[in-house]
Amino acid sequence: MLVRHLSYFVTLAREQHFARAAQACNVTQSTLSAALRKLEEDLQVALVVRNQRFVGLTVEGEHLLAWAKQILIDYDSLREDLSGLRTGLTGTLRLGVIPAAMGAVGFLTTHFRAVHPDACVEIRSLSSREIQKGLDGFEIEAGLTYLENEPLDRVRRVPLYHERYILAMRSDHPLAAEVKVTWAQACAQRLCLLSEDMQNRRILDGLAATFGLVLRPTVVSNSFLGVCAHLREGGYVSIVPQTFRHLFGGTEALVMRDLAEPTPHQAVGLVLSERDPLPPMAAALLRTTLDASFAATVEAAERRARLTIGNVDPRHSTFSFDAES
Repeated sequence: MLVRHLSYFVTLAREQHFARAAQACNVTQSTLSAALRKLEEDLQVALVVRNQRFVGLTVEGEHLLAWAKQILIDYDSLREDLSGLRTGLTGTLRLGVIPAAMGAVGFLTTHFRAVHPDACVEIRSLSSREIQKGLDGFEIEAGLTYLENEPLDRVRRVPLYHERYILAMRSDHPLAAEVKVTWAQACAQRLCLLSEDMQNRRILDGLAATFGLVLRPTVVSNSFLGVCAHLREGGYVSIVPQTFRHLFGGTEALVMRDLAEPTPHQAVGLVLSERDPLPPMAAALLRTTLDASFAATVEAAERRARLTIGNVDPRHSTFSFDAES
């Protein structure tokens, strides 16, 4: 049994069409079919339901598909690991990030790239549930998500910082004149929030409920860019993570105000597969994360933000990124 035979099989399962699978593998359809027959002979089971066209996989084929994906990932990881010993780490780190953590992901990837300059990074905006699926399906090497609220399964966790919440609005909004804003005041405004498929929104709904309040946004988005666009248009406010201040606080039209009532902080951190050994990219990210001091980096970024945000009182402009391991 050859690795390429498994690759052909996984491609067929993905494409669900013999001709498209052959084209994707850059082989003839007869070569693809011969490789699949050889795979069936080696394993002594039927893997594909055959007809005039692709119908589906047999029960045995479905089981092989899960094994084949893992074997191919391990094979690619082995090649990357051996190549990295000679030339340094290359390739692409695929990182799934919840929208609420996008304001902090740059600190993580910048340090990673400083240690591994020949590696590339692909950031995907995903929900926490999609990060779980991506790790399970070997589609990403790591994720940046909540660690304690709705925790993921079968992962190793590296805490990075704690998320707290502030109110964002345009500078001409009536609440912009306040030093701090209550949750009751915030909930009474025209709200633009993340949609309910995002864990951040579910956290905010729970926090509002602790004060006997209900969040009723008139606009929802699965992206904070969509939220920011509505804040810029005026009239809307949003309850956002404190990293929003670092990310968008340099925009003169927007102001950020702390919420008056204390609320629990949410731990945000790195999640990776619990497999051992880790794929080279995931292992390298873990090492650089454990070796870094994120608190100093983020505190410096917050100081810069205070200097550039003239419409925010620096006495109430806080941003914590506590390194934990």
